Amino acid sequence: MSLEEIILQIQECKKCRLWQTSTHGVPGEGLANAKVMFVGQNPGSEEDKTGRPFVGRAGKFLTKTIAEFGITREEVYITNIVKHTSPENRKPYPDEVSACLPYLIQQIAIIKPKIVVLLGASAKKTPRVENVKYFEIVHPSAAMRFTKMREKFQTQIAELAKQIK
Repeated sequence: MSLEEIILQIQECKKCRLWQTSTHGVPGEGLANAKVMFVGQNPGSEEDKTGRPFVGRAGKFLTKTIAEFGITREEVYITNIVKHTSPENRKPYPDEVSACLPYLIQQIAIIKPKIVVLLGASAKKTPRVENVKYFEIVHPSAAMRFTKMREKFQTQIAELAKQIK
């Protein structure tokens, strides 16, 4: 299966209830052979409107912060565990996560990143794949709200940048 086929499947997906209250499936975007893949929890309202991942406030903060450490959004792949927004941006239910995990597993298998960056606690549910390093960091939305989290986030991005170079 190709990345393009997965994208089409996600855009047409009805495996769980979330498609009923969403405008777009949000498959992810970036290099098909990216060395680094960022994985968040699920799309928010801006992502639902555009069909693109991490384009709201947290996404802009993530893009700005990684750029400060020499990592461009164009050289990575960004996606989420769950591919549709949830009502009122609630945490996805276990059955919603289970419905979407096969897509994420396929994306990791096709892209073959060296590092998968898990954004926040919910992203820790990302299944582990052999020969891929997993790097857990603070979610950008938490880093935006809390000074100590912001400092930790920046330290973690600096460490990620060292590992990439």
